[in-house]
Amino acid sequence: MAAEEKTVKKRIEVRNKLKRQKLFATIRHEHNKARHKERKQRAKEEAEDPTLKEERLKENVTQTIESKRVYDETVNAELEGDDEFQAYFDGKSPKVFITTNKHAHKAAYEFADLLTEIIPNSNFVKRKEQFEMNRIAELCAKRDYTDVIVINEDKKNVNGLTFLHLPEGPSFYFGVSSLVQTERIAGHGRATNHYPELILTNFTTRLGMTVGRLFQSLFPHRPEFEGRQVVTLHNQRDYIFFRRHRYIFKDAKDKDIRTGLQELGPQFTLRLRRIQKGIKEQIQWEHRPDMDRDKRKFYL
Repeated sequence: MAAEEKTVKKRIEVRNKLKRQKLFATIRHEHNKARHKERKQRAKEEAEDPTLKEERLKENVTQTIESKRVYDETVNAELEGDDEFQAYFDGKSPKVFITTNKHAHKAAYEFADLLTEIIPNSNFVKRKEQFEMNRIAELCAKRDYTDVIVINEDKKNVNGLTFLHLPEGPSFYFGVSSLVQTERIAGHGRATNHYPELILTNFTTRLGMTVGRLFQSLFPHRPEFEGRQVVTLHNQRDYIFFRRHRYIFKDAKDKDIRTGLQELGPQFTLRLRRIQKGIKEQIQWEHRPDMDRDKRKFYL
């Protein structure tokens, strides 16, 4: 609208600002009247001939960033052979060790409490300064842990999560943002100890499927449906949104089954920054600043 006003002002040389604004408002009003008249006439014609509306809708397809996405040949491609997570899909039960970076503060410990509540069969141990990542991974592997999660906290804010898949990797590092604690969510519910159902959406590339298998390896493969709890990880434009809900069955007079959702929290967003072989060894994939130049290129 500002561009339109600028064009009109160039075309109409009115020195008085108030008169110029009034004249522009009149022109805009006439333009809107013509547009509504045209829309009304089109609706009348389409009511008489429905095929006109069908043709219009076919031509006027809304373009989004997702619809303009740069082609990726790995989308929906099957993973070739076994990977490091195959044992989980063959029946291995997950057991997760959670700790923090060195010299962590209260924010990291609070987030650790959330993760132990969200991820079944997980234990939190406060990190001691003398233990490096490789040593932690070695000790956890000997105690039959399948994964290690390290919470990174900086300036009293949680800003990253490192996932070490045991015993031989790979390692994943995610940035963490937009954390909303459960108590700040209106109408939130209380979670129970039931194993949740896990929903992963839009992890379509080969890299995305690898990330999806990481998350699948953290949760038992046998959800307890009586708890009606669902953990959702939704990928959109390479941002992974975490949500947790409980679905509720409602009474309906017409005897149709109706459901509702009650959010359990917390909410936060992940973004993949790096994948490394083994326990933080050679880099396999890393997000670089230049990757953000093309807004239509996605990697997950």
